[in-house]
Amino acid sequence: MLKTMLQSENPPPDLAEMLALETSVWEALARGDTEADRAALSPDFLGVYPSGFSDREGHVSQLEAGPSIAEYALSEARIQVYAPALAMLSYRARFRRGQDWHDMYVSSLWQRQGQGWRNLFSQDTPVEAP
Repeated sequence: MLKTMLQSENPPPDLAEMLALETSVWEALARGDTEADRAALSPDFLGVYPSGFSDREGHVSQLEAGPSIAEYALSEARIQVYAPALAMLSYRARFRRGQDWHDMYVSSLWQRQGQGWRNLFSQDTPVEAP
């Protein structure tokens, strides 16, 4: 009975919920909002990027001079749910920095912590030109 009650209180995430969480990070990057970016990331966040590894403060520090992107679009999203409180969102991101457009495949691991979700891990893989 207790297990059933806990499961109903914390249903597994769906694609729309995970996309909304991920979009909150992209919106923080587009606004230069360090507080929103930090709030979305777990204290032990690890980012794996073409430029190397980053922790939460490294991710947030890119916003010290303001927004790090001008615009973005997310597509091809899919979700893998590993547990009711653990899910991986993978998608394609197209974003603009200055005049340059970039395309990446992104995988982000999210975990429910308390009543909210935090991003534990993110990896960006550049899309190769055809």
